[in-house]
Amino acid sequence: MRFSNLISFIALIFAGAAIGAEQAPYNSSTISGLGARNIGSAAMSGRISAIGALREPSGKITLFVGSASGGVWKSEDGGTRYKPVFDEQPVQSIGAVALDPKNSKNVWVGTGESWTRNSVSIGNGIYKSGDGGETWTHLGLPNSERIAKIIVSPTSSDTVFAAVPGALWSD
Repeated sequence: MRFSNLISFIALIFAGAAIGAEQAPYNSSTISGLGARNIGSAAMSGRISAIGALREPSGKITLFVGSASGGVWKSEDGGTRYKPVFDEQPVQSIGAVALDPKNSKNVWVGTGESWTRNSVSIGNGIYKSGDGGETWTHLGLPNSERIAKIIVSPTSSDTVFAAVPGALWSD
């Protein structure tokens, strides 16, 4: 019985080889006229310009992701699923996201992508959410155009430092 199983197995191998020996439907001439090209983003939008993350005492990881032209997105499951949390604001270009080290519900967003290019719009200052991104308050710097970084003071949750590339202004 074992010998007949071996013979059947060998016959299957040779049958498979014979089928595979048939002419493949494609060869090098099929693609010879095609040039290499980038198959990534077709447009310049969709870039991630800022990320803020925190690990809750429970171990859960919450992420806030700022897009160069698509607002702020929040993930409460370590980055598996995201929801937009900045859609109701008058500007969608994001340059910075900062999370308060003393209060995980405080989220600061600087608008206006810092990498100047032809596909980005300017921002209108700094926003703060005190409820984890559910609602936002515009706090100032309306003429800043681009905010590249926000640092929350380690001693005061209401004090932040903002970096604006190449600009000096007063509001």
